[in-house]
Amino acid sequence: MSYKDILVYLDPSADTDNRVALAVSLARAHDARLIGLDVSSEAAFLGPMGDRAVQVQPLFDEALRRSGATGLYASADPSNAGGGHQFSHSVDLIIAPRPDGDVRDLILPAIPEAILVSAGVPMLILPQGWKPGPVGQNIMIAWNASREATRAVHDALPLLAKASKVTIFSFAPRQNSQRSESAELADHLARHGVKAKISDWVNTRDITAIDALFASLDTQEADLIVAGAFGHSRLFETLFGGVSADLMRQPSLPVFLSH
Repeated sequence: MSYKDILVYLDPSADTDNRVALAVSLARAHDARLIGLDVSSEAAFLGPMGDRAVQVQPLFDEALRRSGATGLYASADPSNAGGGHQFSHSVDLIIAPRPDGDVRDLILPAIPEAILVSAGVPMLILPQGWKPGPVGQNIMIAWNASREATRAVHDALPLLAKASKVTIFSFAPRQNSQRSESAELADHLARHGVKAKISDWVNTRDITAIDALFASLDTQEADLIVAGAFGHSRLFETLFGGVSADLMRQPSLPVFLSH
């Protein structure tokens, strides 16, 4: 199993270079076609990043040429705030930024959340300021036996199959059925050739699931978190926050999400 079409979002921010480098690496590892979609906003061309904005395509084309990867460039309409949906239903994986601060104005607002909840395609989100490094060698699965988490695990199988270490993190009391669900998942992954260990966090009373996840020693050594996205209604997440939003806001690790 592998990804055959990978979509990476392009913009004039400094993070794009590292995002493209990772996308190229994954495309080569999976023998995939890499589609670079320019999602620069209208403000990106009018402000101080204008010179960089007009160089997005040549920089992407040069990265493809140097790597030998197969790919193509496309551009979203920068005047369409709801744009950025091109190719989102016809790829296997989307690689996206999580823009914040001044960078937010450089990128169409649909990126990444609106695309994630509408595309039906998994998304690998890189935190702002992410430095190049391994992604997918040591994977932590944030597991709660939900539909969304199950979807994320299956969508991530091409990455899990190549990982050196996979950990299933469960945030639930030991007497909860979650332990057996984790064991069943580990057994299922083994059928796909993925060896996974189980990490339980059983004292759930005085800590949130996100805090427990990042307090885990296994997470501190991980280079990617796999999780389900927006298990509640999108309105619920907007009003009250949620684990999905917290995962996207954390500043350190790439996150692989499926909705």
